[in-house]
Amino acid sequence: MVLVLGGAGFVGSHVAKLLRRREIPHLVADNLENGHRAAASDSPFRRCDLRNPDDLRALFEEDEFDCVLLFAGYISVGESVREPERYFRNNVGGALNLLEAMKEARIERLIFSSSAAVYGEPQDVPIPEGHPTHPANPYGETKLAVERMLHSFGKAHGLRSISLRYFNAAGADPEGELGEDHRPEEHLIPLAIDAALGRREKLVIFGDDYDTPDGTCIRDFIHVTDLAEAHLLAMAALDDAPAGHTAFNLGSERGFSVKEVVDAVGRVCGSPVPHETGLRRPGDPARLVASCGRARKELEWEPRYSDLETVVRHAWEWRERHPDGYGQET
Repeated sequence: MVLVLGGAGFVGSHVAKLLRRREIPHLVADNLENGHRAAASDSPFRRCDLRNPDDLRALFEEDEFDCVLLFAGYISVGESVREPERYFRNNVGGALNLLEAMKEARIERLIFSSSAAVYGEPQDVPIPEGHPTHPANPYGETKLAVERMLHSFGKAHGLRSISLRYFNAAGADPEGELGEDHRPEEHLIPLAIDAALGRREKLVIFGDDYDTPDGTCIRDFIHVTDLAEAHLLAMAALDDAPAGHTAFNLGSERGFSVKEVVDAVGRVCGSPVPHETGLRRPGDPARLVASCGRARKELEWEPRYSDLETVVRHAWEWRERHPDGYGQET
């Protein structure tokens, strides 16, 4: 059985849907601080908080798991700069509790939801996995700290683990069942869509003086359904893997500036995005674009939804159908 920790969140819920579709036994566990019970749909569900070792112990005593997928982490770069202690306590402390519980339960396979934020300001673009890791913000520091723990637990205790370094997870379930519902929402595409639909007064673009063609940050947007597929491929790759830790980039290998994304949202929504330019956010690199050759070769992963307008259209369709997201249910 597969344990999906944080499976009521954006990426985790899409992975759980794929597990349901392929009839892979699994359990979704989430503390619902940022996730939504409705997003877990018909998957078996339990509340669990990684910061509470007793929660983890209870999970592993009640069911037998052969693989853990870890999505349960705080994800806001800006918030991590303002409140680094919360991020280290939750993202790093929670992961350490999990690894200790897995060791006690003799579970040896783990897939970790990591981030391109481990690289910091890139020296080379597109960014390969061997690029130096110098995170520019506490969020990235927590992701890198967990990756280093996975490496150490592999050497000391035989853990087999893979870190999937997402670039910008975006889009929504093509069938319209699942989507992006963060509270507060801080991601570019849903914010731009809401501005285009008149649900917020305007979008704020954080800085237009970067060393990029139009002055705004450049990002690589990867469809959440393609991310979900990569997790199942990574699980299969761990079946025959030796003890140790490996990292894979997951992106579209194409970079789009914030202004280009705003224009794409306007085209898809049929309405321009009202926006203004604000100050840069601390910890935002100018360019983040993936090199995904390792995932293509070793996991045989091929994104299906790499076109920006497809990503935007799926996100727009979900927000049109679900103006209140998942509602108030927790």
